[in-house]
Amino acid sequence: MGLSIIRRTVLLALLAGLTATSLQAADAQQPMAEPLIREAGDTELDSFLWTHRPIVVFADNPNDPRYRDQIAMMEAELDRLAERDTVVLVDTDPSANTAARQKLRPRGFMLVVMAKDGTIIVRKPSPQSVREITRSIDKMPLRKREVEERRSGG
Repeated sequence: MGLSIIRRTVLLALLAGLTATSLQAADAQQPMAEPLIREAGDTELDSFLWTHRPIVVFADNPNDPRYRDQIAMMEAELDRLAERDTVVLVDTDPSANTAARQKLRPRGFMLVVMAKDGTIIVRKPSPQSVREITRSIDKMPLRKREVEERRSGG
């Protein structure tokens, strides 16, 4: 009887170890999800072609009230941005001269919304509500097609 309990304990320990190893392996295979709002850094805007709609928020300083307002509005409605395959890149250091800054050439605060094909669809010198941003995206032909495909289940 004592041997049977030991066998069960060993068997349970082995199963628990295998399950934990399987879960760790599954986690290792899934890449860590990037945050929706992230630093532009040395990110190339072309790396998002046909996969995401970059939204780039520029300011000369992270304490710029327009920048803070823009980020607060976006953080309040991340789900609406995520469902439209957006990625928000922020750049608040003009001296860094990032690839995004070189390509889009902002002056002070600027919001740029780009389509999946890399074209600029919105370029504004003031904060925009998520509603305004999503309306601009929703007018694009590719977005209309994406919505239709999701409705039809394809």
